[in-house]
Amino acid sequence: GHSLLAVRMLAQALGVGMKVSASDIFNAPILKDLAPKIELDSSSYTPGVLPVRTIGSPAPIFFVPTGYGDCSYVFPLVREMDIDCPVYALPWPPFEEAARPSLKEIAANVTQALRKVQPRGPYRFAGYSSGAVLAYAIAERLLHLQETVSLIALIDVPLPAASPGMTDTEIALQMIFEPLESLSDERFEVLRRSAGQSSVKQLLEKAQQMGAVVGGPDLYRNAIMYAQFHQAVHSYQMPSLPVSVYQFYALADSPSPRPQLPATPHANSPMRGWDRILDAQFIKAVPVPGDHVTMMDVLENRRVLAHQLSAALNNLPITHPNSNLDVK
Repeated sequence: GHSLLAVRMLAQALGVGMKVSASDIFNAPILKDLAPKIELDSSSYTPGVLPVRTIGSPAPIFFVPTGYGDCSYVFPLVREMDIDCPVYALPWPPFEEAARPSLKEIAANVTQALRKVQPRGPYRFAGYSSGAVLAYAIAERLLHLQETVSLIALIDVPLPAASPGMTDTEIALQMIFEPLESLSDERFEVLRRSAGQSSVKQLLEKAQQMGAVVGGPDLYRNAIMYAQFHQAVHSYQMPSLPVSVYQFYALADSPSPRPQLPATPHANSPMRGWDRILDAQFIKAVPVPGDHVTMMDVLENRRVLAHQLSAALNNLPITHPNSNLDVK
């Protein structure tokens, strides 16, 4: 399997009363090795919230998934952090294909679940990549409920552009096939041309015929979720909120020869365009080595990110081990 399926498995296991951690699953990926580690305890699980670290006294930090609905990045990142607070991941709620929820509706659903873990603020959120816009929508919901949001940590999150008018199929094309290094530009161009006249299902069938992907109903379901979530993100009317935001931005540009989902102008600046809706004095831009992917995937870079994020959560001054990298 892979990390997204492992997180989904963890949620299902907790939901039926199994006491098991993400580290158990990643460290024992063979079922016969995992089984002895599992206990039954149906009383400690809150549906819609994945416990990553349950000990500690200050307010917890809640992480939202990436734009792929994947919150597996949280587990290796938290292992490198120096914090004394609980940590939870907030998976996407289930999507109904015909429902097409708005980001505010998704945020309201997630907010209801997280308040069972932390009934009152102040609240703290973090998120990586485009999915982190959900953290901002959750903050809007909590502020509407007269709660306090003390921190939002954005990990290389560009401010999304207004709705680009892309179809679900075009979004699925960019999210599933654009990152595939094994897919030649010629075959990608064939899929791009096909996307204009195809449904998501037809696009995936063509990609399977070409040998570009292997998958069945699960791949289709994921593609629909990706498309629905990103339609919601790009349709979100983002307000200016009275919150403090950290933008942990990647220093290196990501190699991207193919088209990307659109972001607002200045999305490559250290603040990633968020100063277009927030006063710059409320945004702290913090550099992290690596590009958008390697800042999280490469251990040395992830340790720097973990150190910087820990300092923000502990309300300590942020310093970078490389004196040439300025925190703005």
